[in-house]
Amino acid sequence: MEQKKNYTLPIIVMIFLFAMISFVTNLASPMGDILKYQFNVPNWMGTLGVFANFIAYAIMGYPAGNMLQKFGYKKTALVAVAVGFVGVGIQTLSGVAESFGVYLLGAFVAGFSMCLLNTVVNPMLNKLGGGGNKGNQLIQTGGAFNSLSGTAVIVMTGLLIPEGIRNAQISNVFPLMYAALAIFAFAFIVIALTDIPENKREAATQQAAASKYGPLSFRHFVLGAVAIFVYVGIEVGIPNVLQKWLQNPELNVLGSGVNAEAVAGSVAATYWLLMLVGRLLGAALGAKISAKTMLTTVSFVGLILTAAAMFLPQTLTSMPVFNGAEGFTLVHVPVNAMLLVLIGLCTSVMWGGIFNLAVEGLGKYTEKGSGIFMALVCGGGILPLLQNSIIDLTGGTGYLTSYWVIIIGLAYLLYYALVGSKNVNKDIPVND
Repeated sequence: MEQKKNYTLPIIVMIFLFAMISFVTNLASPMGDILKYQFNVPNWMGTLGVFANFIAYAIMGYPAGNMLQKFGYKKTALVAVAVGFVGVGIQTLSGVAESFGVYLLGAFVAGFSMCLLNTVVNPMLNKLGGGGNKGNQLIQTGGAFNSLSGTAVIVMTGLLIPEGIRNAQISNVFPLMYAALAIFAFAFIVIALTDIPENKREAATQQAAASKYGPLSFRHFVLGAVAIFVYVGIEVGIPNVLQKWLQNPELNVLGSGVNAEAVAGSVAATYWLLMLVGRLLGAALGAKISAKTMLTTVSFVGLILTAAAMFLPQTLTSMPVFNGAEGFTLVHVPVNAMLLVLIGLCTSVMWGGIFNLAVEGLGKYTEKGSGIFMALVCGGGILPLLQNSIIDLTGGTGYLTSYWVIIIGLAYLLYYALVGSKNVNKDIPVND
């Protein structure tokens, strides 16, 4: 009888890589604030790191799906980890060279890695868990670590900038980059030495390739792909602009005698922490509430919260925020900021809802559809860039005005949930 293989170590590594996706991606936002002052560039240029990271998805998304089909989980994962090591390494060198261009190159290369990791980690965790409930449980665990990592990197970045954002240098966050390099190196060694189970999907791939149809033949999928583009831009743009607004030294939003960088970092980190809470609630309620109902509800609530944040007076209120080792502490922030943080509960469940609605009824075209979805994650770089351009056009003061981008995006997601998600192409054969 063949002995059952123990995949505990590679499972742990995959979960760490799940966390690394969020760690490296969310590092781009506070890095943009550092770059803005170190190189004296406008807001929109400070967002180019986020843009470079996400635009890599547009280039690599579809090829990543094909690469996974052709080479399997292990080889694709090894390539992803190696590319991630190079990308973070280049960003680290940018601190030594004090070069804005070198940092952008590193962010772009790291984006390729994040795209590949996103393509690999979910199905690999499911495979290592043996599929079914255990596989799903591992994916949910990875998602939880993903959210915690996004929270931690914002908090730690704030702690590593003791002299204020004006005097910050890329070298201040070297400890975070060294940690990322070490995890990537360790993950590469473990994956290389581990026998990873692979899928055999050649037949399904040939069937889908022979068809005259594809995922883009379905209207609800096309509209869903646009929804993913919009959603990722919303998810990234809300905390990105919020943190910039709260720590802006010219506006002094939080008042005098306050460590604006630390408070802003904690507020942004709380947004990501609420995304973790929302994901756990979504997982618990997912079997009882349809994806359509869930997406409709959170899009509508998000619209109300964003509109209130834009138009209510900027009066200070006490807000509990997650402050790393200190746990939760009370800080004084504008009520507008607290409302924007609460949207994290809404954005947390949007990806799953959109994905489920968009691939419903696609059958054998689902895999190709997933590759297209990954390419449109680039919205996470484009919409925040648009928001920061609006801030620059308003003389560096229109932070809340830039949330019109979020309003329009949430309105589209509400439309998709109510109308656009209906499958009107049921005549297309999907199971032959």
